[in-house]
Amino acid sequence: MSRFFSDRFASLTAYVPGEQPQDQQYVKLNTNESPYPPSPRTRSAVSDAELARLNLYPDPTGMRLRNTLAAHYGVKPTNVLLANGSDEILSFAFMAFCDAQTPAVFPDISYGFYPVYAALYGVGANIIPLREDFSMDVDALCAAPGMCVLANPNAPTGMALPRAAIERILLSNPNRVVLVDEAYVDFGAETALPLLAEHDNLLIARTYSKSRSMAGARLGFAFGSEALIADLETIRFSTNPYNLNRLTLLLGEAAVVDDAYYAQNCKRIAATRESAAARLTSLGFTLTESKANFLFARHPAIPGEALYSGLKARGVLVRHFNKPRIAEYVRITIGTPEQMDVLYAAIEDILKGGAPCAKQP
Repeated sequence: MSRFFSDRFASLTAYVPGEQPQDQQYVKLNTNESPYPPSPRTRSAVSDAELARLNLYPDPTGMRLRNTLAAHYGVKPTNVLLANGSDEILSFAFMAFCDAQTPAVFPDISYGFYPVYAALYGVGANIIPLREDFSMDVDALCAAPGMCVLANPNAPTGMALPRAAIERILLSNPNRVVLVDEAYVDFGAETALPLLAEHDNLLIARTYSKSRSMAGARLGFAFGSEALIADLETIRFSTNPYNLNRLTLLLGEAAVVDDAYYAQNCKRIAATRESAAARLTSLGFTLTESKANFLFARHPAIPGEALYSGLKARGVLVRHFNKPRIAEYVRITIGTPEQMDVLYAAIEDILKGGAPCAKQP
């Protein structure tokens, strides 16, 4: 670091994103992107005429997209916040609802950005261990003071809480915010959205990166009470009022209109996930019960890091977390059936003790 870097950030451990290699062709099953492209309608939303308007700032309120999302999800526009990916929602929430007296509460095994934001903004982290089977300890979450942050389904396990459990947490302390991170909810979990009308302490973060094939567009949005959204808008306008560019706003509108296309893709991915779970189980893997677009798996004969390295050498990228309790696991994004076949072949080769081929798929 430079000699100018503030001392308050000197001990900060930054979030490490998944690999995005540019120099080699891989079967990429490491960052939970959709294996399917955006819909034709979405891709055609950006015309030459719109590109010619890039000299103009976008609408800082994003009102057209907010209205479109509100109508689609059955809420009011004042219940919707637009963000540059759901990570920005998390950032805003940690700024808005945590301080020296109000820590953030989250599981010990979950999305890696939660502890990063707690450290970045200098707020306490009340970390609740998952149970031995990686399920969430709902009783402990209810009892812990502070803003509760839950990925549902959780990452990297893919395990999901039922809506009733979310409501228990909401009711346990109506005077604290409960942020439910629903980045993967469209692949088979229950959304907390029906609880919104009855609980003014509920904040739901969503993203179109996974289920809507728009990871490169960076579109996130949140649902919450009018007061919570107003709080977050204060933070947004104090940091980055033009947080969504003109093109992402257009792409988002088109994606909502073409929802049937994306819903079908989610069903395809969920079906591939179930067949992949069965295939990996037959190969000796132990897996958590995932409701996301990935699987969390370990093999008794292959250490997690060795499996990650062996697959990478064979042209397949998965994600490995070198952390206590989960170091023997890898997270495998669900790809197309053809991509999964490449994964199975690579795993079988590793199990046989084969040498990786020089040629990548």
